[in-house]
Amino acid sequence: MAAGGPAPSRGIQASGVPAALSDEALARESEIAQRAIRQRKQLIIWLRVAVLVLVLGGWEVAARMKWIDPFFYSQPSLIWRQLVEWVTEGTSQGPLWQQVLVTLEETVLGFLIGAVAGVVAGILLGRNKLLSDVFSLYIQIANSIPRVVLGSVFVIALGLGMASKVALAVVMVFFVVFGNAFQGVREADKYMIANAQILGASPRQVTMSVVIPSAMSWILASLHVSFGFALVGAVVGEFLGAKEGIGLLISTAQGAFNASGVFAAMIVLAVVALLADFLLTRVEKRLLKWRPAAF
Repeated sequence: MAAGGPAPSRGIQASGVPAALSDEALARESEIAQRAIRQRKQLIIWLRVAVLVLVLGGWEVAARMKWIDPFFYSQPSLIWRQLVEWVTEGTSQGPLWQQVLVTLEETVLGFLIGAVAGVVAGILLGRNKLLSDVFSLYIQIANSIPRVVLGSVFVIALGLGMASKVALAVVMVFFVVFGNAFQGVREADKYMIANAQILGASPRQVTMSVVIPSAMSWILASLHVSFGFALVGAVVGEFLGAKEGIGLLISTAQGAFNASGVFAAMIVLAVVALLADFLLTRVEKRLLKWRPAAF
């Protein structure tokens, strides 16, 4: 035995790292893991496509075989024909892209106004105990009212124009964002706040530098959900009374007992919602680069 200590045992490198964990072995294991991840993603994609084909194919077969009444439930081929007609010839209210833009404009305006108001109110009430105690009862009462019901009030008060749809979208978004912002402020690390105050930070500095960054995850999570609520608010407002928009398309198709038109409008809405969710996800990832990736 050498004077400097025991010799490395068999299978152990001089650095103390097992031979099985050499660079070549680690690279091999990493490649296998990456291949398994890619295969799983491909499997998920194929399974999703298979489910879609199975559902649409079963629906089409059931309608053609008269197992279901296509007058009430339509069928994929008729829905596709309706979409093609809207894209190429337009709708009874005008071009399809115009209806989509009107609904998107109402949705985005309602989303922005409701989100900003919800964040500001949530931070103010979360940081001020007196304001929270005074307004908590009224907010609870307002939140208990079904927001969709307010659409009729807004149509009566603000007319058939964009204002009534934006107002309903704002109401739909506000309470979702407010609740998350308020809870995020309340969940802020008390020790970090205390340390900042000990170091001489003013209440404004504590709010801007400690509380808001701590609540950002809560706020961004609510924005994901609230955009969908804004879209629902805009469409419901159009359904109740409007001059143009996707909601009016649905209402017109319903009045004409056109099931294909109803489903076609729902597909357009789904595409718009998925694109919006994709953009919000990209923005969230850019703003939360510091957050560890989820496994």
